[in-house]
Formats: sequence, structure tokens, C-alpha cells
Amino acid sequence: MAKDVFHQQVKKALIKDGWIITHDPFTIRISEAIKLQIDLAAENAIAAERNTEKIAVEIKSFIADSDISEFHTALGQYLNYCQALEEQEADRILYLAVPSETYQNFFQLPFVQRGLQRYQVKLIVYDPRQEEIRQWIR
Repeated sequence: MAKDVFHQQVKKALIKDGWIITHDPFTIRISEAIKLQIDLAAENAIAAERNTEKIAVEIKSFIADSDISEFHTALGQYLNYCQALEEQEADRILYLAVPSETYQNFFQLPFVQRGLQRYQVKLIVYDPRQEEIRQWIR
């Protein structure tokens, strides 16, 4: 499976943010016929007295001609990956990583906002040029 255009930038941004990349990609085998690959998995030991926080991150670049088409694909993957994680890695939280420019220009549209709320999509907003996380939206 091909890596997203901004895969390395998001990976570096997560590392800068204190995350340890544990899988690249993170593979979940559902059955003999179904194998899913989420772009990254990471852990962050927040403090010695707290448990390790685990995340999985699906990275999207939104550089194609149609943002809505990319959104359809991203949302479908997100929902499938959420189901797979619930079944096999219930303690891991899934995030959809999107570029800050796309978040500002496309993800603020009412239709998109309603979809994000309806399906409780968790977002990481990243700056691909600075290789930094701009916002975590839980």
C-alpha cells in the first residue's frame, strides 16, 4: 500500500510532540480475506503514574482535485478502522490526520462539520511544511 504524500511529515510531527512510533504501518488482520493497514501507531507515556496512551493515525493529504471525494474515502476508512480497533485494540484511539490548510478551508464547511460530529471523528491537524501538530480535536 502506498504511503500518503505527507506520511513522513506527520510521523516527524508526532515524534516532535513526544510520541513514540510503534508501527509504520499498523496492520490489523480481521480474517484470512481482510487485512487493514492504518498508517501509523504510536504511544505516549504521559507521566510515570499514568498508563501509556495509544493511538492509531490515518494520514490524509487532500491534494487531489476533489476534497469531497477524498473526504468520502477518508471517512470510510476511518469508520472501518474504528470498528477493527474496537474489536482488536479497544484501548487504541484512532485519529484522522489532515493538513491545517484543508482543515481551515474545507473541514469548516457545515456539511463536513456535521459528518465529523455524527461519526465522532477525532482529528490531528498538522502543518506539513513545519512538520508540526497544530491541533488535536477529540
